[in-house]
Amino acid sequence: MSPSVRKLALTVHLTCSVGWIGAVVAYLALGVSAVTSQDAQTVRAAWIAMEVTGWTAIVPLAVASLLTGLVMSLGTPWGLFRHYWVLISLVLTVLSTVVLLVHMPSVTHVAGMARAADGATLAGLGPLGGDLFHPGVGLLVLLAITVLNVYKPRGLTPYGWRKQQEQQEQRARPAQP
Repeated sequence: MSPSVRKLALTVHLTCSVGWIGAVVAYLALGVSAVTSQDAQTVRAAWIAMEVTGWTAIVPLAVASLLTGLVMSLGTPWGLFRHYWVLISLVLTVLSTVVLLVHMPSVTHVAGMARAADGATLAGLGPLGGDLFHPGVGLLVLLAITVLNVYKPRGLTPYGWRKQQEQQEQRARPAQP
């Protein structure tokens, strides 16, 4: 990957990843609002907004972060399987994306209940509460991925070690006339 293409890919990846974190923070704020509010209208609005935020921001940004991260790892010397920090980031990102995709239908269900509630049943929405576990843990995982990608702890996988040895052997061979 040329330097200019790499910078473009990195910019897109960082934008998607930071956007994902920001969208999760917004979702978490809505969840806190749904849990702490005594007003049924606020709980209703929070769940509807959580659904919209999840499907229109969090899911697309999660998928884009995963895809652009794959492009970055395959198109740079870091590689996908050479360093443990890349593998751990990949596993955590895939896991986070899968949990998100499994979780969102339940958010849609609760948002549908909130949307369908009329004035008489709106008071019954109070017990719905909010969802703080998924966005809270999700945010912690995303921050852990960010730390891994910034600090890039040392540690080659066995595959990475073999590739490094092959490259050193190729450099050490005399040039053939």
